[in-house]
Amino acid sequence: MKDTPGWASPGSAPSDGQEPGASGPAEPADRPDPAQQPGTDPQGPGSKWSKEQPPAAQWSAPTGPEAPGQTPPPPPPGPGWGTPPPAGTGGYGGPGGGPQGYGAWGSGWGGPPPAAKPGVIPLRPLGVGEILDGAVSTMRTYWRTVLGISLTVAIVTEILVILLQGFVLNDLAGSEALNDPDATLSEVTRATGDALLSSSVIFLISVIGAIIATALLTTVTSRAVLGKSVTTGEAWRDARPQVLPLFGLLLLLLMMTFGLVLVGALPGILVVVSGSGAAGGALAILGILGAGIVAMWLWFRFSLASPALMLEKQGIMKALSRSTKLVRGSWWRVFGIQLLATLIANIVAAIVVIPFTFLAAAFSGDGATAFLDGAGDFGWTFLIISGIGSVIGSMITFPITAGVTVLLYIDQRIRREALDLELARAAGVQDHGTGTPGS
Repeated sequence: MKDTPGWASPGSAPSDGQEPGASGPAEPADRPDPAQQPGTDPQGPGSKWSKEQPPAAQWSAPTGPEAPGQTPPPPPPGPGWGTPPPAGTGGYGGPGGGPQGYGAWGSGWGGPPPAAKPGVIPLRPLGVGEILDGAVSTMRTYWRTVLGISLTVAIVTEILVILLQGFVLNDLAGSEALNDPDATLSEVTRATGDALLSSSVIFLISVIGAIIATALLTTVTSRAVLGKSVTTGEAWRDARPQVLPLFGLLLLLLMMTFGLVLVGALPGILVVVSGSGAAGGALAILGILGAGIVAMWLWFRFSLASPALMLEKQGIMKALSRSTKLVRGSWWRVFGIQLLATLIANIVAAIVVIPFTFLAAAFSGDGATAFLDGAGDFGWTFLIISGIGSVIGSMITFPITAGVTVLLYIDQRIRREALDLELARAAGVQDHGTGTPGS
């Protein structure tokens, strides 16, 4: 028995007796031997295709005429590659035309088995919706630990904001000059600088709180991926050795960001000092915008350094290098997903914070006047009531943004380093990846 050289249709049986270079198709296996029919020449016109062809799923490769004494070719295999996909499956690619058409040989057109999901995400490359859903599922499933951590960090950061705004920032000049058409250039410049300083301080404290929450919630989210719970104490014990390196990483990133902005504004500042105020101001603004773009690019390039530092127990520089490697070639994806998560979290938080702000303005006369006039001098009643709303809002934003950052880090490692295999072993999943081609 010899196999026919060259191409054979998928699912075909080996041919018998066909020599290389032989021509002429063979009869189907269910035809009687031409040599046994009286008056029929085996090599003559009788050895042609039957008028009634077999069904499409039972074609076999053309073979030469059977020699006397040879065993007939085996029957064709069952439905496999030759079987058209059932209706409604999106063609040969599975539902919706997706890449699910590579089933087992001869076992039909079923797709690969679904990826294991021991926890909040399936162990495979994730889509945007799956990353967002994983963050929300972590908060919903382990709400005691997640909300406990978020509430603690939110209270601490909000107390700092209230104290700074009540004792320090309120003493700065208000922003009335920005709404005064008769204000001089120096008054407008001073008001703008004070507003930027106040916003920068509040933003800085918020970023510190968000990164600390991310560090503490990293352990919770990583355990949630495996379907395992963790208490607040366990999360703190796991994160505590990395807290100081985390603050060093945060300080380095902030120095890099503000350093770039300062370098961008420096030429304009020098021009202003030399006496050209208008030209120097315009040059400073352009420099700040350009430096801000570069700083934003670097910030998201290093945005996965925090989970790398916490989960891999890396040093600061190694964590920055790991983030650079994971984000390389996927900057826009990382930027888009984190921006989308931040927008969603802030919109949800604003639904809570805005009513508290108006409530605080209603209960505080001075705060209401400052709030309506756009002034920066807020009363303590206003700060405390609005701070309660900010704490509740932070309880929502911290878990979502932290969870998305950690899951994005895990997703990038799954895509580049096959981390899903290691996660499957850690979760006790058997034979994960063995049914997937190329695994």
